[in-house]
Amino acid sequence: MKTNWKFVLERLVFKFLLTGLQMLKPEQAHALAIKFLKIKYPKAKDVPNHERLKVKFCNIELENPIGLAAGFDKNAEVIPGLFSLGFGFVEIGAATPYPQKGNKKPRLFRLKEDEGIINRLGFNNLGIAHITKKLEIYNGVGTVGLNIGANRNSPDKICDFIDVLSRSAHLVDFLTINVSSPNTEDLRKLQSRKNLIELVRKIKQNYVVKLYKKPILLKIAPDLTNRELKSIIEICQMYEISGIVATNTTTERPNLKSPLQKESGGLSGKPLFEISNQVLAKLYYLSGGKIPLIGVGGIFSGEDAFKKICIGASVVQLYTALTYQGPYLVNSILIKLSHLIEEAGYTNVSEAVGSKNHDYLMKETDRSIFG
Repeated sequence: MKTNWKFVLERLVFKFLLTGLQMLKPEQAHALAIKFLKIKYPKAKDVPNHERLKVKFCNIELENPIGLAAGFDKNAEVIPGLFSLGFGFVEIGAATPYPQKGNKKPRLFRLKEDEGIINRLGFNNLGIAHITKKLEIYNGVGTVGLNIGANRNSPDKICDFIDVLSRSAHLVDFLTINVSSPNTEDLRKLQSRKNLIELVRKIKQNYVVKLYKKPILLKIAPDLTNRELKSIIEICQMYEISGIVATNTTTERPNLKSPLQKESGGLSGKPLFEISNQVLAKLYYLSGGKIPLIGVGGIFSGEDAFKKICIGASVVQLYTALTYQGPYLVNSILIKLSHLIEEAGYTNVSEAVGSKNHDYLMKETDRSIFG
């Protein structure tokens, strides 16, 4: 087989650049990565486009089940560059009604010893007016979702969600209601039964939602009790919420090694993997597999992605692993995932969804979920 030396050289260059970025402060590195993606698309070579990877999620046809989680491209600046990496879908945002600077710096911390990140960014973004302009300019190929948040000092956060949704639904393929960021005061209170019912009821009654019929997803925290998860499933079924994103970052600090572990904020990356897996598996079981789930949290490999799928995720998302492994990560995950699907005897990834759910719950979680 002839060696593609241009591709090999390009990979070496990106590896060198990644090393350099990791020497910078996390927020500086992120800003440079965004600038680079505006100029150069590090297109992955031979991204798998196998039939076994194609999937339908919330009636949206995807080339593969690997998505980019919200938080990387907050302002819809580099959507074409992100799709060049091989993602099957991309979620931008979180977007708020008005521009927001977020919390005081430093607010992003790289936990190298744990391959994790703690952030307390606080929905820093340029506001929905700016983001919709970017989406109108993009008008490209690829499934794009918008993560919706609320302004920090808003007196009515539910109105914030409705505002952003109403102004953006015609420009994206799905919308995610983010009620689980730990970095906006009182936001997680919207996950309580009373508040969540009010929120989803008003969303489903909104004329824009009825007009465009775009899938509405709910992004939840990993730090919820079984009772709270059952309540969320009941509400989602009652109001026909299209799917659940499981999960956001955690406020827990599970056996961390990094000296930065005491920083406040949400923890993502490898330490979140099993925490989010337990919530994901419970949601699949409680819903009887009838609510589409996006599995998020700690995916660093094809094996990680396949595990989330087997315990209940229809599709998955990642973000933190990109900061540690670089732009060719998606390609390597897709190659491995395709092999794992074939080895397991499935003709398509959808056949694996939930296949190990019961086994996982019996071994890895408290069995009170079955009660």
